[in-house]
Amino acid sequence: MRIRLCSVALVLGLSSAATAQQEITLVAPGSVKTALDILIPQFTAKTGTKVTLTIGSGTATVKQAAEGTFDASIAQAPFPQVLASSNVDVKNQTPLATIAMAVAVKAGSPKPDISTPAAVKAMLLTAKSIAYSKPPTSASGISFENTLNKLGIADQIHAKAVYVIGGGPGTAMAVAKGDAELGASFQSEMDATPGIDVVGLLPEDISPRLALVGFVSLHAKDPVAAKALLAYLASPAAAVVYKAQGLLPAGK
Repeated sequence: MRIRLCSVALVLGLSSAATAQQEITLVAPGSVKTALDILIPQFTAKTGTKVTLTIGSGTATVKQAAEGTFDASIAQAPFPQVLASSNVDVKNQTPLATIAMAVAVKAGSPKPDISTPAAVKAMLLTAKSIAYSKPPTSASGISFENTLNKLGIADQIHAKAVYVIGGGPGTAMAVAKGDAELGASFQSEMDATPGIDVVGLLPEDISPRLALVGFVSLHAKDPVAAKALLAYLASPAAAVVYKAQGLLPAGK
């Protein structure tokens, strides 16, 4: 009986050790948070692997991805420092989804025409105020600033800009509260905010889509589990969740 009990204890001990190893870390930008809040519990339920998620700004998470301190990371383009890093497996990067800049107005307000660059330019020049995150710390702010420069109206918009903290949620809240007539940020960061209507996406020729790409750290404590996580986040089932959360399919 003692031998049997010892054997059971040994098995339980090994099982506990194995379970303890099934925990990985993931860093990702806020633009994909709402989708990950749905997908990560699904992945854990299917595999038993716990995922500790850290959310940061698009620019900060690119730096963290390049450092390879997390088992897996999602980097928001552009990410040259990640590709130049010796800390991640750049040969096996995993395209996940694409994010795009959108315009929002207060709920119930007339929706302006944003179908062409000329229409967007007219809208922005006519608006009394525009909320967005101030670059360079915000990826959405950098993207919108690039759009303003392409349209040649950066100085005019700066004069009536309402700079916010908190990326898309902060932008959407400023519009919902009436602090700004328009808001510009990633659609996936504004969709869930009550009190606003998302007008639509900015034209791609003045606001290029940004890829979200997964990487596995070369220092990952469980690279197999990290690869499995990214494979799940790139699956057709995940694509359905991304679409529902205001993201586009990878490569779109």
